[in-house]
Amino acid sequence: MKKEVVIIGGGYGGLRAIEFLAKYEDISITLIDKNPYHYLQTEAYGYIAGRFDIHDIAIDLEKWCRGFKNKVTFVYEKATSIDFQEQNVKTDKKTLSYDYLIIAIGAKTNFFSFIEGLREHSFGVKNLQRAHNFRKEFEDIIYKKLQNEEYVSNEPVNLAIGGAGLSGVEVAAEMANVIDIYSKTIGDRAKAIKIYLIDASDTILPGMSQFMISSTQKRLEKLGVHIMTSAFISSVDDAYIYFKNGEKLDYHFMVFTGGIKASDLNDTIKNEKNKIGQLIVDKELNVDERKNVFAIGDCVEIQDDEGNILPPTAQIAEKSAEYVAQTIRKRIDKTKTEAFDANVSGIFIALGGKYAAGEMFGFIKIKGYWAYLLKKAITYGYYLGLRLRINTGYKNRIKDTKN
Repeated sequence: MKKEVVIIGGGYGGLRAIEFLAKYEDISITLIDKNPYHYLQTEAYGYIAGRFDIHDIAIDLEKWCRGFKNKVTFVYEKATSIDFQEQNVKTDKKTLSYDYLIIAIGAKTNFFSFIEGLREHSFGVKNLQRAHNFRKEFEDIIYKKLQNEEYVSNEPVNLAIGGAGLSGVEVAAEMANVIDIYSKTIGDRAKAIKIYLIDASDTILPGMSQFMISSTQKRLEKLGVHIMTSAFISSVDDAYIYFKNGEKLDYHFMVFTGGIKASDLNDTIKNEKNKIGQLIVDKELNVDERKNVFAIGDCVEIQDDEGNILPPTAQIAEKSAEYVAQTIRKRIDKTKTEAFDANVSGIFIALGGKYAAGEMFGFIKIKGYWAYLLKKAITYGYYLGLRLRINTGYKNRIKDTKN
């Protein structure tokens, strides 16, 4: 009899787990997601700045799942609760039983409640709708500059980015690069658009290597990004960002990338959690000491061998997904399992246009055009795999219709 594997969440981790599990004939997979698409959040910076279109960052999950023939079923519904005792997942429409469960629900932007007005007056990039709204605001500013209608003078239009981690840095760099391109067409009207990158830490990219920090800072400064570190935001209204030191910054719109918190489903799970609601798991990524329930990606706190908390990246989500898929196979076969080892191979940061910075295997350091090509190759490989699977799914759908 086939083992039923239910996966909640069609993000990087959920899809990677399916890729590994779908090759087994004795496993049946059900993917549950509240959205009909897979959102390539790592490419949000390019979409926001207008370099990518929506079809570049959103993949149809139903067609993608059809690419595995009859091995994967997609349920376009919201998971509302999990019953570990009965081994089932409830959605807003049905109840699905499982033999093995993978929780891969990701995270959402943490609009800190102690910063008054932050949620009401800023955008996030953790979901497609907010990224889309942010893009429209940015394009509207560029359009008005082109038309020279609303902003007749060359007074600055300030765009603020709260949080100088990976997402914040990439968004700032790409927006600044786009503004630089437009400045060659409309001159000072485009240059009057100012990008402010704000972080409470004393450096950008806190926790990263000095090479990544210095390479990124030099690139941002060259692009004209105004970097504000050790800047604690106290409140935000519709005109100003207020800082704890008494200063304020007028702004046109703001995106906040300064923190994440677990998705709502985590609140319903009776399991130890950290201060931002992420699940605390054992060394085999099991939840509630249950050997058939796993959590991967941004919804869980994952540590390395030295106890350091790993950053919530797509790479970590995929690594944890691969491990869990292999562990499920071993559990079915009743063979020995091992603890999770993240073994992070490297990191690349897009820094506007055809420029990037990255590190690989702990000793290779690269920046500039060649780093951009490497990052592009990695991204294109992932995207191509998704598109090929969708093409297969489309063909399978036509066959099913004819039959």
